[in-house]
Amino acid sequence: MNIRIGQGIDFHRLEPGLDLWLGGVRIPSERGCPAHSDGDVLLHAICDAMLGAAGLRDIGYHFPDTDQRYKDIRSTILLGNTLKLIQKEGFHVINIDSTVCLEKPKIAPYSDKMKETISAILMIDPERVSVKATTTEKLGFTGREEGVVAMAVVLLGKTSA
Repeated sequence: MNIRIGQGIDFHRLEPGLDLWLGGVRIPSERGCPAHSDGDVLLHAICDAMLGAAGLRDIGYHFPDTDQRYKDIRSTILLGNTLKLIQKEGFHVINIDSTVCLEKPKIAPYSDKMKETISAILMIDPERVSVKATTTEKLGFTGREEGVVAMAVVLLGKTSA
């Protein structure tokens, strides 16, 4: 089997009065991410990791924020479309490891739902999806609660012909 690894990272500001979407799940919060899409940094990082592993450039190339088709789009749709792109190249997702950097709200109560949502879209077992969280100990823009960061590593497989 041919295997490839990819990494992705995404950053967004946090602003009052917006929904906070992480891993396809709406997280109760006073602040959310302004974005062309729903601003789901976790799914954006996973998409970038998948695309990178398959050698297919990045999320901005495939789903540009200058294209009105993607205005206010749910990132779950982008993840599904990313899966189709890698499948066209013969790849499938083996596993995902991801981390969200955010002071608050705490996302541990929602991590199982995120894993279920991601695994359902990618058609893999939830045990193959890891969603972790950390703070930055009050350091930097995440520590000041000005933004959120998500990182993901994805392992893809391709069955040799």
